[in-house]
Amino acid sequence: MLSIKFSDAADALSGANTTLTASEAHGCLCGALCGSNEYTFANWLDELSDETDESNTDSASIQELLQTVYTETVRLLRGDAMEFSLLLPEDDAPLARRAEALAQWCQGFLYGFGSVAGKRQKLASEVDEVIRDLTQIAQASAGDSEPTEDDEEDYAEIIEYIRVGVQTVHDELRPTLQ
Repeated sequence: MLSIKFSDAADALSGANTTLTASEAHGCLCGALCGSNEYTFANWLDELSDETDESNTDSASIQELLQTVYTETVRLLRGDAMEFSLLLPEDDAPLARRAEALAQWCQGFLYGFGSVAGKRQKLASEVDEVIRDLTQIAQASAGDSEPTEDDEEDYAEIIEYIRVGVQTVHDELRPTLQ
């Protein structure tokens, strides 16, 4: 699990004037890390800087926070403990906000993965399935009705599916990227 809270990452990215949300930026990082063993912190900063009106990612406090997110994400994705987690709003945020952030995370993942993986000839069926599912989730939106306990359970199940799916994508592609 990441030690950085979503709200802290969101504040840092807002302070950097980036157009990306914290969830989208983290998704982009995770997608790029799954698609390339050579995606560095500097690459991610460059990507974030491309998405700013007037880049302020040079601030020491912002760089320190982003470095922590990058380092922990690499460690969790490449570790054996299956502790990888998504950077999403805390559980006390409204479900509609969390669902929106989840869709943004998936959009970021797909962008990051596509930008570094290029056109692969063929993906393993498990990888292809996860990518297709993330594409569907990226288009999701919360309904207008008041969320129920079942909705909360469904959200938690989707998070777990994505978490395991991204770990699978990483683990399946990692040997071929070396």
